[in-house]
Amino acid sequence: MTLDEMSQLLNSGTFARALAEQVAAHDFCFLPAAQVRDALTSLRRAWHADWDVFAQSWNALELDTYMADGGRYRRRRYATLSAAADSGEVAIEPHQPHYQSLDYNTLNGGVERHFEPVLPEVLSGRTLQTVIGFGLSVFQRLHPAQAAHIEVHQFRIEARPDSEGRPTPEGVHRDGVDFVLVMMVRRENVESGTTEIFSPDGQRLDSFTLTSPCDAALVNDQRALHGVTPIHPVDASRPAWRDVLVVTYRRNPAA
Repeated sequence: MTLDEMSQLLNSGTFARALAEQVAAHDFCFLPAAQVRDALTSLRRAWHADWDVFAQSWNALELDTYMADGGRYRRRRYATLSAAADSGEVAIEPHQPHYQSLDYNTLNGGVERHFEPVLPEVLSGRTLQTVIGFGLSVFQRLHPAQAAHIEVHQFRIEARPDSEGRPTPEGVHRDGVDFVLVMMVRRENVESGTTEIFSPDGQRLDSFTLTSPCDAALVNDQRALHGVTPIHPVDASRPAWRDVLVVTYRRNPAA
């Protein structure tokens, strides 16, 4: 099924099902910004009412001091949420550290990483809540009758004339969850930052570059590996960065 065909399903309420089928069949899906905005509008007409607050919150991200490569090019905030099985209601969980095993993150895994929380007005705002709900609607079709553990990551990767920015410093990887939604928020004065998708045996399946606000990638993290190429400034005299939102979903049998 093509993206145009899936877009025609928006008003019939089957768009999330079509996306889930696409991800189940191919392990990933690239969604251009227009389709994402249409999907979000189908969930909440005024979803973007606080977009400016949402996007500008990336200016308040804190430096990631856990980078084992010594890099000082990544800023981030983090939050944890949950959703009961077959429910569209998302609950904000108490703030907690982020943890990945070394099996999934050979660079920074194996330790609890304590990041500053996503700002409350952003986490509860229309834009982020609608994006989380959109991803949840796909996850629930991939894993029906399963409660969801949801993690929200705000990332800013900075590039300098003498230092590239590395969106995935751990290399091509899985996140150790079930489903991943990556959405572009803003690119400023950067080149590259190409998303690459690989099969479990390392075969490159596809590549695409998220460039426009709301361009998105959906990934079946149970099977597909992903990575993003380093970014570099276009104009060495100006600041350069890449802002993305990453929302991960995994089944939560304890819920």
